[in-house]
Amino acid sequence: MIGTMRATGTEYDEAVRAVRAAEIDADTAADNLIERMTDAEVLWLLDGDSPRRLLPLIPFLLGRRPFVAGANRRLGIPGIRFSDGARGVVIGASTSFPVTMARAATWDPTLEEQVGIAIGLETRARGANYSASVCVNLLRHPAWGRAQECYGEDPVLTGIMGSAITRGLRLNVMACVKHFALNSMENERFEVDVSVDEHALHEVYLPHFKAVIDAGADSVMTAYNRVRGEYMDLNGPLVTGVLRDEWGFAGFVTSDWVFGTHDAIESLRAGMDVEMPLRMLRARSLPSALRSGAVSRETVLQSAHRILRTTLQHAATREVTSPSHDVIASTSHRALARKVAEESIVLLKNDPVDGAALLPLAPDTRRIAVIGRLSERANLGDHGSSRVRPPSTVSPLQGLREALPDVLIETASGSSAAEAAAVAAAADTAIVVVGLDQHDEGESVVTGGVDVGVLGGAFTSGPFRELLIRLAHLASRFVRGGDRTSLELRPTDVELIRAVAAANPRTIVVLIGGSAILTETWGASVPAIMYAWYGGMEAGRALARVMNGDVGPSGRLPFVVPTDVEHLPPFDSAAKTVVYDDRWGQRMLDADGHVAAFPFGFGLSYTTFSYQLVDHRFDDRGGSAEVLVANTGDRAGSTVVQVYAADLSLDRPVAQLLGFQKVDLSPGSSTLVHVALDAGPTLERDPVTHRWSRRAGTWAILAAQHSPRSWEGAHPLTVSTSGGMLPANE
Repeated sequence: MIGTMRATGTEYDEAVRAVRAAEIDADTAADNLIERMTDAEVLWLLDGDSPRRLLPLIPFLLGRRPFVAGANRRLGIPGIRFSDGARGVVIGASTSFPVTMARAATWDPTLEEQVGIAIGLETRARGANYSASVCVNLLRHPAWGRAQECYGEDPVLTGIMGSAITRGLRLNVMACVKHFALNSMENERFEVDVSVDEHALHEVYLPHFKAVIDAGADSVMTAYNRVRGEYMDLNGPLVTGVLRDEWGFAGFVTSDWVFGTHDAIESLRAGMDVEMPLRMLRARSLPSALRSGAVSRETVLQSAHRILRTTLQHAATREVTSPSHDVIASTSHRALARKVAEESIVLLKNDPVDGAALLPLAPDTRRIAVIGRLSERANLGDHGSSRVRPPSTVSPLQGLREALPDVLIETASGSSAAEAAAVAAAADTAIVVVGLDQHDEGESVVTGGVDVGVLGGAFTSGPFRELLIRLAHLASRFVRGGDRTSLELRPTDVELIRAVAAANPRTIVVLIGGSAILTETWGASVPAIMYAWYGGMEAGRALARVMNGDVGPSGRLPFVVPTDVEHLPPFDSAAKTVVYDDRWGQRMLDADGHVAAFPFGFGLSYTTFSYQLVDHRFDDRGGSAEVLVANTGDRAGSTVVQVYAADLSLDRPVAQLLGFQKVDLSPGSSTLVHVALDAGPTLERDPVTHRWSRRAGTWAILAAQHSPRSWEGAHPLTVSTSGGMLPANE
């Protein structure tokens, strides 16, 4: 019991000390605290602490302080102290890292773990202990407005990168993974109902969530959408049946904010522990429900226990010394942001002009034209809940000017294609910076279809409810962000590229954005294309260093870029129902026989590499591959060794990524690279027994530079016996 501990500090402090000293475990400590709490104090744990009148101020307050749930001054419980932060801490002026999709393009989990450490330190320095920085929703279609917040289209890549940031965060804060589950469209996120079969659900859309849970995630945030007719906060089969019973998750589950809780009592029974971030449905309903027996005390205490146990365990195991404010946007964190941006840049095309590749920029370059509306802007990404406000930024133009002080750099905004062409014609090289910004894609902050009943009894039915819903739908048509309306560039950008390329054959196009941008209508007119993403506060310096050749391009696409949007699944941003299956992205192109413009995993370097699969070991628990990699060019460079498998008994084999490893090599050198392999893509789950076994087929394995179209030279996937079928929670 806590009463037997040393009488220093608060009850909570003593519980943390005892758990850290291994005198008691976190479960016992949580139960001891609950014994000292009144019913009102226990119920206080189950929703946010702020009153509902703060609802209109959330966008303003989110950037100024943590949102707290379950704090108890009498016992010293600090509560869950929330900060968002997919690309950095949203509170105050913090380091703005490249968006999640850009970091996925690094294919470097070691680097992503460092980003997690940095975000965790800055989050804690801002007074928070809980970060919702782990977004692992699968990119089903690149038109999804929040694509930039995820790690791309592949479950294995997503699981590895999401696990990496989770490990980094947890050194300082509790890590929350979101949005569980099947949240891959924005405009109708409050209303859409996702239908999915057992195969696609468990073998496509959930493996990366389980990977992050296995990596130690402390919390899960439920999605707004419905799955199989049930809102996710009420979806017991997934929140309790899969997440807790099948996977063994012991942490706590929160709602998505405000409109993510649909019933105070039923959400609690389904396994959703905390209504975030305000006192709304549960504050109104749970006290009387507990007194009357409409909700059992056991159900309430079960959630209270999960919340306190997780919070105590984290407090007892995190770094003891709290970071100072000096860590926020520190020199080392800015350097990390630049390094991540450098490694994220994907070189899509680099054809020779006058016998030499256009990139890196030639040493004798004396005059450059930098053109486009995005060239002078620090374009950091969407302006929704993940928005970070860094203390300083570097635009592409500023970065180039710093890196090339002896080069004359002339500019044109791009508003006039004729003016831009004239500036380009006078330059040795023209650089056109085009793409997307927060107006084209991002979180739709005002969205039609919200359940306004959470605002109070007057809005559960009747004229007030109908009026507010209509106003929300109307307002959603005029706000920025949301799902994309096209995968093409703006027509004015295409016109600009064509005009500049016609005036100067040495034209480089730099694309800014969060997911796939089609290049078919203009790509053939330019010799060089780079994808620079929303690259964070140091994006301009990173871009200049890669273009200048100080750093070689090493980014690889975390999604496929098709030649035609019709080669992807249909995407209706206004859909109220949608079917998710196992046909999307590169896998859909493979199955249908379409050639990608740029395949999944693609990216060029300033040098060349060769790959040879030497050996592999594999069973239903995973394995490893040994790949001999050689730098066959005359420059140092970095590459990503990618290992794929496919069932060659199919008429059109579908490539499945099993593992990858980034490696640096000096010119002419070679090394044997060890690649860990994930067995998941070769397994299937029995919907009745929930056990996993090997999928039938003639499986082959291949080491490649990107998702392969040809399987010539592939090796049979040799599977050793390891004891038969696997339980679902192993």
